[in-house]
Amino acid sequence: MLTSYLPAIVFVVLGTAVGITFAVLNRLFGPRRAVPHKTDPYECGLPSEVKQGFRFGISFYLIAMLFILFDIEVIFLYPVAIQLKSFGTFALIEITVFIALLMAAFVYVWRRGALEWR
Repeated sequence: MLTSYLPAIVFVVLGTAVGITFAVLNRLFGPRRAVPHKTDPYECGLPSEVKQGFRFGISFYLIAMLFILFDIEVIFLYPVAIQLKSFGTFALIEITVFIALLMAAFVYVWRRGALEWR
């Protein structure tokens, strides 16, 4: 039974060893002095000169969430498309229903104006 877990154990041990090695090498050979420009906060592609009260509109987050949602749903279609012959007609019907529901959700979001950039 241990032989079936051996590749996973080796992978975890090697990954940990590489991580620790890089951390130690960085500590030994990395720069020691802090440069003020490098320690400034920098998030989401915005330079640190932006005032603290700056806020993104809700449409930015809504479009980002919709992109992730539809992107992940499309990723689920790929394995079925690869093995469609072995799954048969039932999988084709299920995928057709899935795509129809996906399109209905997309039309709903589009009609509600969630994709309009304001």
